[in-house]
Amino acid sequence: MQTDVLIVGVGGQGTLLASRILGGLAVVGGFDCKLNEIHGMAQRGGSVVTHVRLADRVYSPVIEEGGADAILAFEELEALRYARYLKKGGIMIVNRQKIMPTTVITGAVGYPSEAERTLTERYGAIMLDALPLAVASGNAKTVNTVIIGLFARRTGVAYSDIERALELSVKPKLLEVNKKALRAGYDAVL
Repeated sequence: MQTDVLIVGVGGQGTLLASRILGGLAVVGGFDCKLNEIHGMAQRGGSVVTHVRLADRVYSPVIEEGGADAILAFEELEALRYARYLKKGGIMIVNRQKIMPTTVITGAVGYPSEAERTLTERYGAIMLDALPLAVASGNAKTVNTVIIGLFARRTGVAYSDIERALELSVKPKLLEVNKKALRAGYDAVL
């Protein structure tokens, strides 16, 4: 069985770490894993997309449009931008955070006012206020880990397996705060 996960956000939100945690989950489960990271001006808050494919054997790291079993979005606009990758019946988890791109800040365009409604009605997105959970865990930058926790619970991953994947992926000095964030996401009440 193959699982394809698209992780989307903006530079600095931890999309790459999230992909490494899912890669660690493949190691824990004895699966093959391929990652493909796409950075678009990440240092300036640009879009960052990571394709994560887990299976007994993975031949290509790229997920086709309409082929993602799951989309984990750390920002609403990025969820909208990449929603076309979600397969019918797939799961989409979206952090309610809005990070304004330069075009919105300069007034060239407006932030889509119906983003959440479109995501929930058209794609069945699970919306989560992950930032307050990350802050309560001890670090606002652990939004990614909160989302991974919720994803693990929603897809039936044993907590011990996702925690082990986290241990394989996170630097020791940041492990405890990320464990708290993982637990917060796993236990999130929606």
